[in-house]
Amino acid sequence: MDASSPSDLHAGDPVRRDPAAAPATGRASRLWRPRRVLVTPGALEHPHGRAILARLEAQGLPVERLAANRLTGLRHADPRRAYAEAKATLAIVVAPPTKLKLQPIPPSADWRFDLAEGCPAHCQYCYLAGSLSGPPVTRAYANLEAILANLGSYAGQGGVTSAQAARAHEGTTFEASCYTDPLGIEHLTGSLSAAIRHFGAWEAPVQLRFTTKFAAVAPLLDLPHRGRTRIRFSVNAAPAARFEGGTAPLRARLDAMGAVARAGYPVGLTIAPILPVPDWRAAYAALIADAARVLAGVPNLDLTAELITHRFTPGSKQVLEGWYPGSDLPMREAERSRKLTKFGSVKYVFPKDLMAEMREALTGLLARDLPAARVLYWT
Repeated sequence: MDASSPSDLHAGDPVRRDPAAAPATGRASRLWRPRRVLVTPGALEHPHGRAILARLEAQGLPVERLAANRLTGLRHADPRRAYAEAKATLAIVVAPPTKLKLQPIPPSADWRFDLAEGCPAHCQYCYLAGSLSGPPVTRAYANLEAILANLGSYAGQGGVTSAQAARAHEGTTFEASCYTDPLGIEHLTGSLSAAIRHFGAWEAPVQLRFTTKFAAVAPLLDLPHRGRTRIRFSVNAAPAARFEGGTAPLRARLDAMGAVARAGYPVGLTIAPILPVPDWRAAYAALIADAARVLAGVPNLDLTAELITHRFTPGSKQVLEGWYPGSDLPMREAERSRKLTKFGSVKYVFPKDLMAEMREALTGLLARDLPAARVLYWT
Protein backbone atom coordinates (compact mmCIF):
# COMPACT_ATOMS: atom_id res chain seq x y z
CA MET A 1 0.00 0.00 0.00
CA ASP A 2 1.20 3.50 -0.80
CA ALA A 3 1.33 5.13 2.62
CA SER A 4 1.02 8.56 1.06
CA SER A 5 -2.43 7.80 -0.35
CA PRO A 6 -4.99 8.86 2.27
CA SER A 7 -7.88 7.31 0.37
CA ASP A 8 -6.41 3.86 1.05
CA LEU A 9 -6.27 4.61 4.76
CA HIS A 10 -10.00 5.04 5.21
CA ALA A 11 -11.66 3.13 2.41
CA GLY A 12 -15.38 2.91 3.06
CA ASP A 13 -15.17 6.02 5.26
CA PRO A 14 -16.81 8.47 2.86
CA VAL A 15 -16.32 12.19 3.07
CA ARG A 16 -19.37 14.36 2.53
CA ARG A 17 -18.82 17.74 0.92
CA ASP A 18 -21.19 20.25 2.45
CA PRO A 19 -21.52 23.67 0.79
CA ALA A 20 -22.98 25.02 4.03
CA ALA A 21 -19.67 24.26 5.72
CA ALA A 22 -17.64 26.32 3.28
CA PRO A 23 -15.61 29.29 4.49
CA ALA A 24 -15.91 32.72 2.93
CA THR A 25 -14.42 31.62 -0.38
CA GLY A 26 -17.30 29.22 -0.99
CA ARG A 27 -14.94 26.26 -1.15
CA ALA A 28 -16.48 23.09 0.31
CA SER A 29 -14.97 21.45 3.37
CA ARG A 30 -14.50 17.79 4.17
CA LEU A 31 -16.87 16.32 6.72
CA TRP A 32 -16.21 12.96 8.35
CA ARG A 33 -18.96 10.34 8.20
CA PRO A 34 -18.15 7.43 10.50
CA ARG A 35 -19.12 4.00 9.27
CA ARG A 36 -20.06 2.88 12.77
CA VAL A 37 -21.61 4.87 15.63
CA LEU A 38 -21.86 3.45 19.14
CA VAL A 39 -24.01 5.08 21.84
CA THR A 40 -23.77 3.96 25.45
CA PRO A 41 -26.83 3.96 27.71
CA GLY A 42 -25.03 6.30 30.11
CA ALA A 43 -24.63 8.87 27.34
CA LEU A 44 -28.38 9.04 26.86
CA GLU A 45 -28.85 10.08 30.48
CA HIS A 46 -27.40 13.47 29.56
CA PRO A 47 -29.20 16.14 27.50
CA HIS A 48 -26.15 16.68 25.30
CA GLY A 49 -25.87 12.95 24.67
CA ARG A 50 -29.46 12.86 23.48
CA ALA A 51 -28.83 15.92 21.32
CA ILE A 52 -25.84 14.22 19.68
CA LEU A 53 -27.94 11.13 19.01
CA ALA A 54 -30.61 13.28 17.33
CA ARG A 55 -27.94 14.90 15.14
CA LEU A 56 -26.52 11.54 14.09
CA GLU A 57 -29.90 10.05 13.28
CA ALA A 58 -30.88 13.16 11.30
CA GLN A 59 -27.77 12.62 9.16
CA GLY A 60 -28.75 9.03 8.48
CA LEU A 61 -25.75 7.50 10.22
CA PRO A 62 -25.89 3.88 11.42
CA VAL A 63 -26.35 4.08 15.20
CA GLU A 64 -25.89 1.11 17.52
CA ARG A 65 -27.37 1.56 20.99
CA LEU A 66 -25.25 -0.48 23.34
CA ALA A 67 -26.63 -2.49 26.24
CA ALA A 68 -23.76 -1.52 28.55
CA ASN A 69 -21.43 1.44 28.98
CA ARG A 70 -18.25 -0.45 28.13
CA LEU A 71 -16.95 -0.45 24.56
CA THR A 72 -15.96 -3.99 23.56
CA GLY A 73 -15.01 -5.89 20.42
CA LEU A 74 -12.73 -3.14 19.10
CA ARG A 75 -9.43 -5.00 19.21
CA HIS A 76 -7.99 -7.17 16.45
CA ALA A 77 -4.80 -9.18 16.09
CA ASP A 78 -3.91 -7.27 12.92
CA PRO A 79 -2.96 -3.71 14.00
CA ARG A 80 -3.82 -2.28 10.58
CA ARG A 81 -7.32 -3.74 10.67
CA ALA A 82 -7.81 -2.62 14.27
CA TYR A 83 -6.67 0.86 13.28
CA ALA A 84 -8.93 1.06 10.20
CA GLU A 85 -12.02 -0.11 12.04
CA ALA A 86 -11.38 2.14 15.02
CA LYS A 87 -10.76 5.19 12.84
CA ALA A 88 -14.16 4.64 11.20
CA THR A 89 -15.95 4.48 14.57
CA LEU A 90 -17.53 7.23 16.67
CA ALA A 91 -18.60 6.40 20.22
CA ILE A 92 -20.82 8.62 22.36
CA VAL A 93 -19.80 8.02 25.95
CA VAL A 94 -19.64 9.70 29.35
CA ALA A 95 -16.31 11.26 30.26
CA PRO A 96 -14.90 9.54 33.34
CA PRO A 97 -14.47 11.50 36.59
CA THR A 98 -10.72 11.79 35.95
CA LYS A 99 -11.51 14.10 33.03
CA LEU A 100 -12.87 16.65 35.50
CA LYS A 101 -9.49 16.98 37.19
CA LEU A 102 -7.75 19.31 34.76
CA GLN A 103 -4.07 19.09 33.93
CA PRO A 104 -1.73 21.97 33.02
CA ILE A 105 -0.70 22.02 29.37
CA PRO A 106 2.39 24.20 28.89
CA PRO A 107 3.47 25.87 26.71
CA SER A 108 0.04 26.21 25.09
CA ALA A 109 -2.35 27.06 27.89
CA ASP A 110 -3.05 26.99 31.59
CA TRP A 111 -5.37 23.99 31.53
CA ARG A 112 -6.46 21.17 29.27
CA PHE A 113 -10.03 19.94 29.09
CA ASP A 114 -11.55 17.45 26.68
CA LEU A 115 -14.74 17.57 24.65
CA ALA A 116 -13.78 14.29 23.02
CA GLU A 117 -10.88 11.91 22.67
CA GLY A 118 -9.57 10.66 19.33
CA CYS A 119 -9.52 12.21 15.88
CA PRO A 120 -10.88 11.24 12.45
CA ALA A 121 -7.76 12.41 10.57
CA HIS A 122 -5.00 10.09 9.36
CA CYS A 123 -1.81 12.01 10.06
CA GLN A 124 1.23 9.80 9.74
CA TYR A 125 3.00 11.72 12.53
CA CYS A 126 -0.06 11.61 14.84
CA TYR A 127 0.79 13.00 18.26
CA LEU A 128 -1.84 10.78 19.86
CA ALA A 129 0.01 7.60 18.86
CA GLY A 130 1.27 5.98 22.00
CA SER A 131 -0.64 8.44 24.21
CA LEU A 132 -4.10 6.88 24.15
CA SER A 133 -4.81 3.33 25.23
CA GLY A 134 -6.54 0.89 22.91
CA PRO A 135 -7.70 1.31 19.33
CA PRO A 136 -8.06 4.95 18.19
CA VAL A 137 -11.84 5.20 18.33
CA THR A 138 -13.15 8.76 18.47
CA ARG A 139 -15.08 9.17 21.71
CA ALA A 140 -17.35 12.20 22.09
CA TYR A 141 -18.40 13.09 25.62
CA ALA A 142 -22.09 13.33 26.44
CA ASN A 143 -21.77 14.97 29.87
CA LEU A 144 -20.84 18.32 28.37
CA GLU A 145 -22.79 20.30 30.95
CA ALA A 146 -20.63 18.90 33.77
CA ILE A 147 -17.42 19.36 31.77
CA LEU A 148 -18.11 23.06 31.16
CA ALA A 149 -19.45 23.74 34.64
CA ASN A 150 -16.25 22.29 36.09
CA LEU A 151 -14.04 24.90 34.42
CA GLY A 152 -15.04 27.73 36.75
CA SER A 153 -13.01 26.43 39.68
CA TYR A 154 -9.82 26.78 37.60
CA ALA A 155 -10.30 30.39 36.53
CA GLY A 156 -7.58 32.69 37.81
CA GLN A 157 -5.15 29.82 38.27
CA GLY A 158 -2.47 28.27 36.10
CA GLY A 159 1.19 28.55 35.21
CA VAL A 160 1.21 29.72 31.59
CA THR A 161 -0.94 32.70 30.61
CA SER A 162 -1.97 33.29 34.21
CA ALA A 163 1.67 33.55 35.28
CA GLN A 164 3.38 35.24 32.31
CA ALA A 165 3.27 39.01 31.94
CA ALA A 166 3.54 38.73 28.15
CA ARG A 167 0.39 36.62 27.94
CA ALA A 168 -1.57 37.73 31.01
CA HIS A 169 -4.04 39.65 28.81
CA GLU A 170 -5.28 36.29 27.48
CA GLY A 171 -6.67 35.48 30.92
CA THR A 172 -6.92 31.92 32.14
CA THR A 173 -6.62 29.75 29.04
CA PHE A 174 -8.29 26.41 28.45
CA GLU A 175 -7.04 24.13 25.66
CA ALA A 176 -9.68 21.89 24.05
CA SER A 177 -7.67 20.13 21.34
CA CYS A 178 -5.02 18.07 23.12
CA TYR A 179 -6.69 14.72 22.46
CA THR A 180 -9.02 15.54 19.59
CA ASP A 181 -9.73 17.93 16.74
CA PRO A 182 -13.05 19.40 17.92
CA LEU A 183 -13.85 21.05 14.58
CA GLY A 184 -13.38 17.74 12.74
CA ILE A 185 -16.37 16.26 14.60
CA GLU A 186 -18.40 19.41 15.25
CA HIS A 187 -21.01 18.57 12.59
CA LEU A 188 -21.67 15.35 14.53
CA THR A 189 -21.57 16.63 18.12
CA GLY A 190 -22.23 20.36 18.38
CA SER A 191 -19.90 20.34 21.41
CA LEU A 192 -17.52 22.98 20.12
CA SER A 193 -20.28 25.51 19.44
CA ALA A 194 -21.63 24.92 22.94
CA ALA A 195 -18.17 25.54 24.42
CA ILE A 196 -17.73 28.75 22.40
CA ARG A 197 -21.11 30.03 23.64
CA HIS A 198 -20.15 29.10 27.20
CA PHE A 199 -16.92 31.10 27.06
CA GLY A 200 -18.67 33.99 25.32
CA ALA A 201 -21.17 34.23 28.19
CA TRP A 202 -18.53 33.76 30.90
CA GLU A 203 -17.98 37.10 32.62
CA ALA A 204 -14.32 36.56 33.52
CA PRO A 205 -10.88 36.96 31.90
CA VAL A 206 -10.82 33.52 30.27
CA GLN A 207 -10.11 32.13 26.81
CA LEU A 208 -10.99 28.92 25.00
CA ARG A 209 -8.29 27.67 22.62
CA PHE A 210 -8.33 24.90 20.06
CA THR A 211 -6.30 23.84 17.05
CA THR A 212 -7.73 22.22 13.92
CA LYS A 213 -6.74 20.72 10.59
CA PHE A 214 -10.27 21.10 9.27
CA ALA A 215 -12.12 23.99 7.65
CA ALA A 216 -15.88 23.63 8.28
CA VAL A 217 -16.14 26.90 10.18
CA ALA A 218 -19.50 28.18 8.88
CA PRO A 219 -21.44 27.08 12.04
CA LEU A 220 -19.02 29.12 14.17
CA LEU A 221 -19.07 32.43 12.32
CA ASP A 222 -22.19 33.92 13.92
CA LEU A 223 -21.76 32.57 17.44
CA PRO A 224 -21.60 35.08 20.34
CA HIS A 225 -17.93 34.35 21.00
CA ARG A 226 -17.08 37.87 22.28
CA GLY A 227 -13.43 37.34 21.39
CA ARG A 228 -12.98 34.67 24.05
CA THR A 229 -12.13 31.81 21.70
CA ARG A 230 -8.86 31.63 19.78
CA ILE A 231 -9.11 29.37 16.73
CA ARG A 232 -5.72 28.13 15.60
CA PHE A 233 -5.15 26.32 12.34
CA SER A 234 -2.54 23.58 12.17
CA VAL A 235 -0.70 24.10 8.90
CA ASN A 236 2.48 22.88 7.27
CA ALA A 237 4.62 23.35 4.19
CA ALA A 238 3.09 21.92 1.00
CA PRO A 239 5.54 18.99 0.72
CA ALA A 240 4.27 17.68 4.07
CA ALA A 241 0.66 17.41 2.84
CA ARG A 242 1.15 13.73 2.01
CA PHE A 243 1.47 13.00 5.73
CA GLU A 244 -1.96 14.51 6.56
CA GLY A 245 -4.60 12.12 5.26
CA GLY A 246 -8.27 12.86 5.83
CA THR A 247 -7.77 16.54 6.66
CA ALA A 248 -8.97 19.65 4.86
CA PRO A 249 -6.61 20.90 2.13
CA LEU A 250 -4.15 23.56 3.25
CA ARG A 251 -5.79 26.24 1.11
CA ALA A 252 -9.17 25.49 2.69
CA ARG A 253 -7.69 25.77 6.19
CA LEU A 254 -6.12 29.12 5.37
CA ASP A 255 -9.36 30.38 3.83
CA ALA A 256 -11.20 29.26 6.97
CA MET A 257 -8.70 31.16 9.11
CA GLY A 258 -9.44 34.29 7.13
CA ALA A 259 -13.17 33.75 7.55
CA VAL A 260 -13.08 33.37 11.34
CA ALA A 261 -10.66 36.29 11.69
CA ARG A 262 -13.13 38.48 9.80
CA ALA A 263 -15.85 37.20 12.16
CA GLY A 264 -13.87 38.73 15.02
CA TYR A 265 -12.20 35.65 16.44
CA PRO A 266 -8.62 35.79 17.65
CA VAL A 267 -6.74 33.35 15.41
CA GLY A 268 -3.49 31.47 15.35
CA LEU A 269 -1.08 29.63 13.10
CA THR A 270 0.16 26.38 14.54
CA ILE A 271 2.98 25.43 12.20
CA ALA A 272 3.48 21.76 12.96
CA PRO A 273 5.22 19.47 12.76
CA ILE A 274 8.07 21.47 11.25
CA LEU A 275 10.11 19.14 9.04
CA PRO A 276 13.25 19.61 6.92
CA VAL A 277 11.35 18.80 3.73
CA PRO A 278 13.20 19.33 0.43
CA ASP A 279 13.94 23.04 -0.02
CA TRP A 280 12.32 23.66 3.33
CA ARG A 281 13.17 27.35 3.46
CA ALA A 282 11.22 28.10 0.28
CA ALA A 283 8.39 25.75 1.29
CA TYR A 284 7.81 27.45 4.65
CA ALA A 285 8.25 30.87 3.07
CA ALA A 286 5.41 30.03 0.67
CA LEU A 287 3.21 28.84 3.54
CA ILE A 288 3.69 32.01 5.57
CA ALA A 289 3.22 34.21 2.51
CA ASP A 290 -0.07 32.44 1.74
CA ALA A 291 -1.24 33.00 5.32
CA ALA A 292 -0.34 36.67 5.05
CA ARG A 293 -2.41 37.05 1.88
CA VAL A 294 -5.44 35.45 3.51
CA LEU A 295 -5.22 37.73 6.55
CA ALA A 296 -4.46 40.93 4.66
CA GLY A 297 -6.92 43.68 5.55
CA VAL A 298 -8.49 41.91 8.54
CA PRO A 299 -9.50 44.68 10.95
CA ASN A 300 -8.08 44.47 14.47
CA LEU A 301 -6.26 41.24 13.66
CA ASP A 302 -5.30 39.27 16.79
CA LEU A 303 -2.82 36.64 15.56
CA THR A 304 -0.48 34.24 17.32
CA ALA A 305 2.00 31.68 16.02
CA GLU A 306 3.11 28.45 17.64
CA LEU A 307 6.10 26.66 16.10
CA ILE A 308 6.39 22.95 16.83
CA THR A 309 9.13 20.76 15.39
CA HIS A 310 8.65 17.07 14.73
CA ARG A 311 9.67 14.66 17.47
CA PHE A 312 8.85 11.08 18.34
CA THR A 313 9.26 8.55 21.12
CA PRO A 314 10.14 4.87 20.75
CA GLY A 315 6.54 4.02 21.66
CA SER A 316 4.93 6.42 19.20
CA LYS A 317 7.24 5.25 16.42
CA GLN A 318 6.24 1.64 16.98
CA VAL A 319 2.54 2.50 16.90
CA LEU A 320 2.85 4.70 13.80
CA GLU A 321 4.82 2.10 11.87
CA GLY A 322 2.02 -0.36 12.60
CA TRP A 323 -0.62 2.08 11.41
CA TYR A 324 1.27 3.37 8.36
CA PRO A 325 3.67 0.72 7.06
CA GLY A 326 5.76 2.08 4.21
CA SER A 327 5.51 5.71 5.33
CA ASP A 328 8.54 7.81 4.45
CA LEU A 329 8.10 10.09 7.44
CA PRO A 330 11.68 10.65 8.66
CA MET A 331 11.97 8.79 11.97
CA ARG A 332 15.52 7.48 11.95
CA GLU A 333 17.09 7.74 15.39
CA ALA A 334 20.58 8.13 13.91
CA GLU A 335 19.51 11.45 12.36
CA ARG A 336 18.10 12.82 15.61
CA SER A 337 19.22 13.98 19.02
CA ARG A 338 18.14 11.87 21.96
CA LYS A 339 16.54 13.86 24.78
CA LEU A 340 14.91 13.06 28.08
CA THR A 341 11.55 14.59 28.97
CA LYS A 342 10.84 16.02 32.41
CA PHE A 343 9.26 12.66 33.22
CA GLY A 344 12.44 10.76 32.30
CA SER A 345 11.15 9.25 29.06
CA VAL A 346 13.07 9.35 25.78
CA LYS A 347 12.22 11.49 22.77
CA TYR A 348 14.05 12.12 19.51
CA VAL A 349 14.31 15.67 18.19
CA PHE A 350 16.26 17.31 15.39
CA PRO A 351 19.94 18.07 15.99
CA LYS A 352 20.70 21.36 17.74
CA ASP A 353 22.22 23.09 14.67
CA LEU A 354 19.26 22.22 12.43
CA MET A 355 16.80 23.33 15.11
CA ALA A 356 18.55 26.67 15.42
CA GLU A 357 18.63 27.13 11.65
CA MET A 358 14.94 26.37 11.22
CA ARG A 359 13.96 28.55 14.16
CA GLU A 360 15.85 31.54 12.81
CA ALA A 361 14.37 31.05 9.34
CA LEU A 362 10.73 30.66 10.39
CA THR A 363 10.70 33.42 12.98
CA GLY A 364 12.37 35.69 10.42
CA LEU A 365 9.72 34.88 7.82
CA LEU A 366 6.93 35.61 10.30
CA ALA A 367 8.50 38.92 11.28
CA ARG A 368 8.79 39.89 7.63
CA ASP A 369 5.44 38.72 6.23
CA LEU A 370 3.18 38.58 9.30
CA PRO A 371 4.54 41.21 11.68
CA ALA A 372 1.27 41.22 13.63
CA ALA A 373 1.86 37.63 14.75
CA ARG A 374 2.99 37.07 18.33
CA VAL A 375 5.22 34.01 18.42
CA LEU A 376 4.18 32.22 21.61
CA TYR A 377 6.85 29.54 21.62
CA TRP A 378 9.18 27.34 19.63
CA THR A 379 9.51 23.72 20.67
